[in-house]
Amino acid sequence: MSDDQRDQTPAEPAQAPAPAQAPPAAPASAGPEPEPIRFFDTTWVNHDGGYALRRAGVAVGALLTAVAAALLLRLSYEGLEIGNVGTFLSLSVVILFAIASSIAFAKTWDSFTRRPAPSSDEAALKGLKAIGFIGSLIAYFLRCFVEAPGEKLRRTEYERATAEFARRRSSRTGNPAARRPKRKK
Repeated sequence: MSDDQRDQTPAEPAQAPAPAQAPPAAPASAGPEPEPIRFFDTTWVNHDGGYALRRAGVAVGALLTAVAAALLLRLSYEGLEIGNVGTFLSLSVVILFAIASSIAFAKTWDSFTRRPAPSSDEAALKGLKAIGFIGSLIAYFLRCFVEAPGEKLRRTEYERATAEFARRRSSRTGNPAARRPKRKK
């Protein structure tokens, strides 16, 4: 057989692709799904899947990042001193970072217990929270001693949604279309 003939021979019949299996559909009565938390996913619901280890890891990671950021700010401050910019500017930078960190800490801590109002000025504070990120990291570190950051808020919302779902499901008595019409008296 020549090379030309080999090139013209039909390829072997392709295997029929396996039928794609659709992912199992959730039952209609599955109920509300818990909202995942960053770094914890949904392990906060039953405290499983390495929940305690994740909490310890987030606490250590937040603390180490805050310490590294503080060292970086210290180097920046020393750069200002070397540049001999003056006492006023050096003091202003320290006060700015202290105020920004305290506001970021307070806003982050508050976000663990309640959701901000839709019309609140959280968007206006994003820049300030970015400057004071050390405060946010310290809030994460401290909150990990109690729970996953934001767990209490999400747990109350999830339990409320589950109770509401159970109340709605229990009030149903069957198919309304199959009921007999009421007799007129």
